[in-house]
Amino acid sequence: MGESNAELTELLENAGTEYSAATMGATGAANYMLASDTEVLDIGGWNGSDPYPTLDEFKQMVSEGKIHYFIAGGMGGGGMGDSSSSAIQQWVQEHFTATTVGGTTVYDLTSSSSS
Repeated sequence: MGESNAELTELLENAGTEYSAATMGATGAANYMLASDTEVLDIGGWNGSDPYPTLDEFKQMVSEGKIHYFIAGGMGGGGMGDSSSSAIQQWVQEHFTATTVGGTTVYDLTSSSSS
């Protein structure tokens, strides 16, 4: 998240959920947290390879309305994440619609696509 993304920051600030968003890797999550002063779930830990959360845990958090957005292209794993991280990203891509917010791909996890 090198440069400021005011549009995305505003979206996160107004999310109104326990986690405004989830993204791959702790570095990206930390950048979004600092910019928006909201909680952002880091999938896969520091470099995207830790098996937390599992796909089932992530689905549960989404179904309980705890996470509003998924931000694609997070820092860290960059495709090198473990199977949990990859499975989460694939599940999000298959079940939610991507939009572009200030040049960043974002999925609204409160609005499932018809799959």
